[in-house]
Amino acid sequence: MPEQALARSFESIGDDYDRYRPGFPAEAATVIVPAAVDAALDLGAGTGKFTRLLAARARHTYAVEPSGRMLDVLRSTLPGVEALVGTAERIPLGDASVQVVTVAQAFHWFDRGPACAEISRVLVPGGTLGLLWNRADPECAWDRACHGIAHPAAGASADSADEELPGFELVLRTQLRWTESITREHYLHRWTTVSSVLIADQPTRTRMLGDIETVIDASEQTRGRDLFDLPHVTEIYVYRRA
Repeated sequence: MPEQALARSFESIGDDYDRYRPGFPAEAATVIVPAAVDAALDLGAGTGKFTRLLAARARHTYAVEPSGRMLDVLRSTLPGVEALVGTAERIPLGDASVQVVTVAQAFHWFDRGPACAEISRVLVPGGTLGLLWNRADPECAWDRACHGIAHPAAGASADSADEELPGFELVLRTQLRWTESITREHYLHRWTTVSSVLIADQPTRTRMLGDIETVIDASEQTRGRDLFDLPHVTEIYVYRRA
């Protein structure tokens, strides 16, 4: 399945993405930005799921995202953030203009070499790059099974970053475990915002969602329940610009 088509699949679902996708634990922002900074950039910001945490730790916050529809949602909820259309490979900011760049749930879509060069360009010397992803908790068998249905070609906990990135030094890699209380309806709707489901033809999409319902109906933790606990693992990589 072409990566470009998968990445573009989000362009028409800004409202649903914001409504159904999980956010991030506040501690993740503290790990990446332990003290307040003058300026920070959330790159591939989407609807602002992580931007809102970053904005609390920066005096000026930029959000860069290629989807205008995603940015419309971000602007409506975060009017104090400067939202700009752009990509990781062409960031619409000046040289050395921010102390921190964060990328939440998006770095795997970037053309890594050009993106790292651009991130390095907009960061001050010694600036911070923080990458993070929400993962399926490996101890939650039913959620892992659902990930396997929606992402048959990739493991739910596969790495999307490297310890070595051009122009950067890894200074920290850690994980945060947290639990979300979620309704059955919300959980099922969440899967309709996943790229592999969005891009699938209608028969395949229907089969995927039906198989996910079957998993929920079979698990002791979710069977017959309208509300259940969903554990997450947020994986964080923190780099310093060389």
